[in-house]
Amino acid sequence: MVKVEPISFARGVPAPECLPVEELADCASAVVARDGETVLNYGAGGGYVPLREWIAERHAVEPSRVVLTNGSLEGFLFLAQLLVPQGRVLVEAPTYDRPLKILRSLGAEIVALAQDAEGLDIDALEGALGAGPAPSFLYAIPTFQNPSGRTLSRARRDRLAALVRERDLLLFEDDPYGLVRFEGEAPPTVFELTDGEGVVYGSSFSKTIAPGVRVGYLILPSGLAAALEASATAAYITPALLGQATVYEFLRRGNLEPNLERVRTLLRVRRDTMVDGLARLLPEAGWSRPEGGYFVWLELPEGLRTAELAPEGVTFVPGTDFFAGPGGESAIRLAFSFASPAEIGEGVLRLASAVRARLLVGSAAQ
Repeated sequence: MVKVEPISFARGVPAPECLPVEELADCASAVVARDGETVLNYGAGGGYVPLREWIAERHAVEPSRVVLTNGSLEGFLFLAQLLVPQGRVLVEAPTYDRPLKILRSLGAEIVALAQDAEGLDIDALEGALGAGPAPSFLYAIPTFQNPSGRTLSRARRDRLAALVRERDLLLFEDDPYGLVRFEGEAPPTVFELTDGEGVVYGSSFSKTIAPGVRVGYLILPSGLAAALEASATAAYITPALLGQATVYEFLRRGNLEPNLERVRTLLRVRRDTMVDGLARLLPEAGWSRPEGGYFVWLELPEGLRTAELAPEGVTFVPGTDFFAGPGGESAIRLAFSFASPAEIGEGVLRLASAVRARLLVGSAAQ
């Protein structure tokens, strides 16, 4: 019996060749040699000061508003623990599954808002704002959204920014994928459209440098930044300064843009291979075509549910994982970031074969 090698479309992680291993090794060595007494000791809960200053300058804010975390999801956790318990939180439907798990664990009332090809439905947001108590915050991923790959249109960004200002709405703008753009013009972030007021902006170096360095960050209003830094200090006394300092050295040397170009090139080929394969092999399905990021959102042909599929040797995340309530029963999140182009081609073929088999079964039963 021929062994079928597994192909994973499940995890949104970078392919090994996306990781700047040698450059990071050299940066870490240089940091320890130059500033070892700082980075190998305890430090401020807000993170490595030179990196906070670099981020602050990039986003035109005071360094005190920047808090570094062990990946941006930890920042979400700290913020939710401060603001959410028993509160009301608005989210996109679908949305990233891990914040949903955090919100459920805190007992939040989760209100899901519809989205379409242009991203979050702002009419639905306005309706939710007028239909219940004021939310603790709105959680959104406007650019190359996880799981859908969609990007909020400029017109909707403007409307969202206006609601943030007019309705005293706190927005958590999660933006880990924005710099991983393959084509098209980048719209301004909502944080930029509001001049940084009323928005907690979160991002990470996991997708632009390497996830293993575990360096994410939040930009918050001053009072909230101080409270979140206190939460971080209570959680782990000191952040992982060596990883943060290594990232700073990587940035200081001017390595970010060349690395981004390499990552964009590698992932663009993977995106193209996936969407071209879907167009050729599953034309009756629907899917997103993201201009960047890691994910394609697949809508199965009418009448077919994801739970009915069992493609041999292919893993993926079912769409239901990304909804706070019902939804996604006929959807799949496909990550193209990790598998090679050849594996993506083979994986789409296996997936399409499984879909065809189920459609034949359905036809025979009618």
